[in-house]
Amino acid sequence: MVAERSKGVAVSIAMHMSDGLINAPTSGVFWAIAVIGLAVSFYKARQDLTDRTAPMAGLVAAFVFAVQMINFPILPGASGHLLGGALVAILVGPWVGSICIALVLAVQALLFADGGLTALGTNIINMAFIGLFVSWGVAVALRRLAQRGGVGLAATAFLAAFIGVVGASLGFVLEYAIGGAGVTSLGTVFSLMVGLHALIGIGEGIITALTVGAVAAIRPDLVYLLRGAPQDLQLRGARQPEGSSS
Repeated sequence: MVAERSKGVAVSIAMHMSDGLINAPTSGVFWAIAVIGLAVSFYKARQDLTDRTAPMAGLVAAFVFAVQMINFPILPGASGHLLGGALVAILVGPWVGSICIALVLAVQALLFADGGLTALGTNIINMAFIGLFVSWGVAVALRRLAQRGGVGLAATAFLAAFIGVVGASLGFVLEYAIGGAGVTSLGTVFSLMVGLHALIGIGEGIITALTVGAVAAIRPDLVYLLRGAPQDLQLRGARQPEGSSS
């Protein structure tokens, strides 16, 4: 969460949008967009979910849920947490990944009051779609680099996560510009969200790079981004899965 004082009024802004931050009509519109987006994701994800990948998706969702509960400091009085878009997209693909993030956000809203029910649609759009698909676009653009080795994959994961976090924060700013119900000026919201989430993106990038690298070092065949790569281009020195030839 980010907090500051503007003209004597306490202002709190967080990536998890809370109830009342966006007016009801705007929240309803984004709820509808989120439902349509999830319907598309469920349809597209069918071809990616197999007996081997489904457990991986569950583990990734559980990991993101757990890590999102941990905040790391970025500035005095300001902290951030993992969004997870780049992580899930790289490991299980963008369609399955968007479902994973949406489920995490729904559980957090329902059981932990992190965000809110009326704001759940906007939160899903920002983190499960905008941030995730921006990250995936960066990862795809850098796929050749990622396939060249552990360092290349780590660099790709870091950049994808960093840019995805900033993209998600811009989604927040757009929604606030359309239907913001608070007293904070749009310029203040923009500077806080983009500036501080650029710092959060550094932490996100490090966590994503380390996690993706750890999975790829053991089972590169489980990294969605590396699918279809020639075996000698996946990750040199990575241990091959049992039964495969080197």
